[in-house]
Amino acid sequence: MFRIMKKFLLAVACLPALAFAQNLRSGGALKPEQAIMDIRHYTIALTVNPEEKTIQGYTEIDLNLAANTPVVVLDLWHGLTVTQTLVNGKKENFTHTQNDLLTITASKFFAAGKLKVKVMYGGKPGVADRAPWDGGFTWSTDSKGNPWVAITCQGEGGKVFFPCKDHPSDEPNEGADMLITVPKGLSVAGPGLLKKVTQEKSTATWHWKTNYPISNYCLVFNIGNYTKVTRTYTSVAGTKIPMEFYVLEEHADKGPHHLEVLEKTCRVLEKYFGEYPWAKEKIGIAETPHLGMEHQTMNAYGNQFKYTKVGGEDFDWLLTHEFGHEWWANKVTNSDWAHMWIQEGICSFGDALYLRELEGEEAYQRAMRRNAVNAQNKKPIVQGESVDSDDAYHSDIYGKGALFMHTLRYVIGDSLFFPTLKKLATDARYTYHNSVTTDDVEQLFSAQSKTNLKPLFDFYLRTPNKLEILVKRTGETRYVITTTNFDDLPLPLEVIADGVATRITLSKTPVTIESKTQPIPDPVGYYLKRVAYE
Repeated sequence: MFRIMKKFLLAVACLPALAFAQNLRSGGALKPEQAIMDIRHYTIALTVNPEEKTIQGYTEIDLNLAANTPVVVLDLWHGLTVTQTLVNGKKENFTHTQNDLLTITASKFFAAGKLKVKVMYGGKPGVADRAPWDGGFTWSTDSKGNPWVAITCQGEGGKVFFPCKDHPSDEPNEGADMLITVPKGLSVAGPGLLKKVTQEKSTATWHWKTNYPISNYCLVFNIGNYTKVTRTYTSVAGTKIPMEFYVLEEHADKGPHHLEVLEKTCRVLEKYFGEYPWAKEKIGIAETPHLGMEHQTMNAYGNQFKYTKVGGEDFDWLLTHEFGHEWWANKVTNSDWAHMWIQEGICSFGDALYLRELEGEEAYQRAMRRNAVNAQNKKPIVQGESVDSDDAYHSDIYGKGALFMHTLRYVIGDSLFFPTLKKLATDARYTYHNSVTTDDVEQLFSAQSKTNLKPLFDFYLRTPNKLEILVKRTGETRYVITTTNFDDLPLPLEVIADGVATRITLSKTPVTIESKTQPIPDPVGYYLKRVAYE
């Protein structure tokens, strides 16, 4: 999600009906009881009552246990009331505590192997006071007074409304089913493919199903008085993919053009990142009462059709950025929130590539220079391992993360960089069922470029340092250029001397430049740097 200035709001939940525990965090150190669990599938079946602002139903979790265990531990916000838990059809005792842990206890032990856990629960889910920057339900209405409901939970995790293993390293390998029952006349927009809508006297149940792995914060739905606007997209691989826009009925006339704008975005991103990742399901967006979020195959969109012009064509920054997450976050997924820059930084780099494609290299370079100016450098982008979503999140994972990819492009050259970037987005080792870390990304680029790039990755991602370049005058027209804080990898550097660009190798070994005017290192702005003159 494009949340550069976002800060999680911390509050204390007094009563579940009155306030939501905004100090919820996703990820962090994996609990030992959950480390032996491999989530295979979720089934979420809920009745949503917009008038009472309640949910009621059950979630089934299919999982594999690697070892015998006396307990199964799931994450679920304590404000919801659990009434019953069953394991392989047998009722089991449980505790559900204020620290949002649901612990199901075996009479003896749960044997290693397949387990089906069913949790019956309900109540008033927490409300997102400032969606999408904080998580929970948004209970809203459209201009005609129809209920309009959305869920956001990137920072807090899916536990805000269903029991799950809330860690980015474990997505359900076999996908998920969502059966959401709403008042008749309303529509439910969800992930994957719509299998069936079952009409009752006063309600309708919408059954959405995805067979792909999916992060728990993308396993959400939106409810509204929607009109479905459709279009067919032919991917770069020739696959016919349905495009579906669940747009409020009052904005239905805007839907066809909005899908045209989205199609242009998809064509550009496919060029750089490969075929749209969910070609067997759909390209989907749903209009929401909040700004937006990257929800797999059903991105949330709430930018109110505010187009600008890029290359003379209508452009929606929110639409493009969130759609880029279909590759970076949804397909290529961090195994730990510590590596959140991979999804946010590379996705933001993709935003700049869209500018490059429609307006040229200079427009792209201007975007990169803005990122350099806006970099905070208060703390590293990668702060270790087992970091939770709150600690991992800060503005530099976006702009500085994108700028790092720009630097990497310059260091190894386009002929290596772009094919390697596409390999990261398409190779099975880094996608779908496999999650990634910063080391995985570094090792891939190092191998493809036949260069040890770890020092560069460590410098820009694991420290808040800028590259320090010293330009020292040693004669009437003579200067030497060195770096004072990076000597682990020789770096290419363009220098303007007497108005002419020349390329040198930057290291702590001085490079002499003859120039009647003061040389200008890195004039285009490939590095986040500090230049000193003596």
